[in-house]
Amino acid sequence: MNTRPSTLSTAIRDCADAVAATASGISAQQLSDRTPCEKFTVAELLDHLGQTLSSSARAARKEPQSAEAAAPGTSPASVAESAIRAAAAWGDPGSYEGTTEFGPGEMPSGFAATITLEELALHGWDLARATGQEFAIGEDAAQAALGAVEQIAEQARTNGAFGPPVPVSADAPAFHRALGASGRNPEWSG
Repeated sequence: MNTRPSTLSTAIRDCADAVAATASGISAQQLSDRTPCEKFTVAELLDHLGQTLSSSARAARKEPQSAEAAAPGTSPASVAESAIRAAAAWGDPGSYEGTTEFGPGEMPSGFAATITLEELALHGWDLARATGQEFAIGEDAAQAALGAVEQIAEQARTNGAFGPPVPVSADAPAFHRALGASGRNPEWSG
């Protein structure tokens, strides 16, 4: 994916806004519900996304990654805040330069931003579907998310993060194609 930092930054912001809106709409009664991401309940997905977004913001600021794991029980409100903080950190053009620590180690900063976009888009949609909400992102963000998913799909399938691709029509909306490429059924319902 050869996306310009300004395009990636805008897509991250759009998806972060959608994640914040989705997280803000999650009730305590929904925390044990299943999600399209089969290994996570809503509560577990909030924990995962909260940790990932905190790590992403540090990566964008070129700060060392913390060795400590976040405590379970991440609230919807804290995930909403983490999404906005990560988007703000990736809004700095300098965040895309050089390398940074993220996830398993050091990587090109632009690739860390790509992973951030993929996490926001896919897991934001997972949370929205699981809790009966819309996940509204613009067409530019959807196209960028598709590019991000396509870029990492093979590696993500190898490490178990993505399932086998779900067939989606070639003329389906870009975000539906991204969902299918990640192993998600765009028509999933709990």
